[in-house]
Amino acid sequence: MHIGILTMTFSLPGCGSLKEKRQRIGGMHERFGRTPTVAVCESGGHNQHDTSEWSFVVVANSKREVESQCSQIEDKIQRTVEGRVTEVTRELL
Repeated sequence: MHIGILTMTFSLPGCGSLKEKRQRIGGMHERFGRTPTVAVCESGGHNQHDTSEWSFVVVANSKREVESQCSQIEDKIQRTVEGRVTEVTRELL
């Protein structure tokens, strides 16, 4: 069993409230948390309006599957989130 942690930091220019932040970045749990091999949480920037950090823990039978799943998550987020990705880190355990 292999485990990967994908952490993405977002800049949300012009975001004026936590409510607006949730609308712009929301849906992460619904989009990725339903997959049985992925756990999702907001891991940083909780009280900041213009920044957010999200972590995704991916579990799979092979390192290749973990890498593939992380790439799919990253690609989908790049296309769907109303903000700019400022940092991406991956850690394999």
